[in-house]
Amino acid sequence: MNSRRDFLQATLALSLLGSLPAAAAASDLKSMVAAARPISKEERQTRIAKVQSMMGERQVRALLIEPGSSLEYFTGIQWRRSERSTVAIIPASGGVMVVTPAFEEPSVRETFEIGGDIRPWDEHENPFEKVVRCLRDRGIDSGLLAAESTMRFFIIAGIREASSSYDIVPADALVRACRLIKSPAEIALMQLANDVTIAALRLARVQTSKGMTGKDLADSVDKHTAALGGAPEFSLSLLNEASAFPHGSVKPQTVREGSIILMDCGCTIHGYQSDISRTWVYGEPNAKQRKIWDTVKQGQLIALRTAKLGTPVGSLDDAVRAYYESQGWGPGYHLPGLSHRTGHGIGLDGHEPPYLVHGDATPLAAGMCFSDEPGIYIPGEFGVRLEDCWYMTAAGPKTFTPLAKSIDDPI
Repeated sequence: MNSRRDFLQATLALSLLGSLPAAAAASDLKSMVAAARPISKEERQTRIAKVQSMMGERQVRALLIEPGSSLEYFTGIQWRRSERSTVAIIPASGGVMVVTPAFEEPSVRETFEIGGDIRPWDEHENPFEKVVRCLRDRGIDSGLLAAESTMRFFIIAGIREASSSYDIVPADALVRACRLIKSPAEIALMQLANDVTIAALRLARVQTSKGMTGKDLADSVDKHTAALGGAPEFSLSLLNEASAFPHGSVKPQTVREGSIILMDCGCTIHGYQSDISRTWVYGEPNAKQRKIWDTVKQGQLIALRTAKLGTPVGSLDDAVRAYYESQGWGPGYHLPGLSHRTGHGIGLDGHEPPYLVHGDATPLAAGMCFSDEPGIYIPGEFGVRLEDCWYMTAAGPKTFTPLAKSIDDPI
């Protein structure tokens, strides 16, 4: 993939948005992601080879995964979880096997990019016995199996009941070692996702008017996201007092003069996610709103300045929190102040390890991707959160989107 070419095309498309009239309809917009290319079959095969090598070193006979982001990461399969089990088996050597309901086989096969052996089970059959049969067909009669960390317990219990010959342990060390460092192709897709989200937010802001609800604003972002070629993942819109709740309130709010508007939005491009938050005021900000906004912006900058290769990721949270406490917020995670972590890993999942939180000792390495989202929340009044995603390079952190300039120029 020519990631530089794709980035330049996306940047050009983003710059052209500035020339659109404030009332531009979604139908006036063109996709920003026409050049986006999904992860290749060859890259997925490289991922399989890497995890198999690590399995051999740890004497793990097979890795078990059910539908979710890790299954997509390794195989390309995009499927959903239900009471009918679908389980992929990645042996320490050899091809991937997938056990799935017989009537779902054609659908599962559609996105099985790397290819392999699909073993269907009919409704009257025990899928866990089918998993054990697959293992034995590969000569895995006993030993250590690693289960991906989100695998549901009833599946693990079913395999144990089907055979007592295996020890099943968490696969975090294997899967995390593969997914932690993003490839250039992954970063290119995340760049496009972030470009789309920031453009959609910009359009939604200029179309904001008095009397709009949080749902109106969220719908506006989703509409523009789709028109720009992204798949809307979430749009959280928090107005007025509700902005002091990091993930919202059930109490209805509408835009009025002086309203704080906090939006937290993301989309996906070929599965890879964006996550951007912006806070602004409808009308003229007051002195307190300006001061809090500027403090949060400084927190964002401190997190990025602290990010150096080898630095424990938790120290970024510590640095931001120390500054906030010096300004009278907190202490620690107490309100009024910053009640949540400074950021999180991001990729195929919106939230994934490692986390910018006190105590996470994971050393920063090139290719890791995060959000940087410190906030300050004052219960009963308002909250401010700014969030941009970034990735670590050998030269330091690089943001996918420009940071907000000021409360008057927030996007």
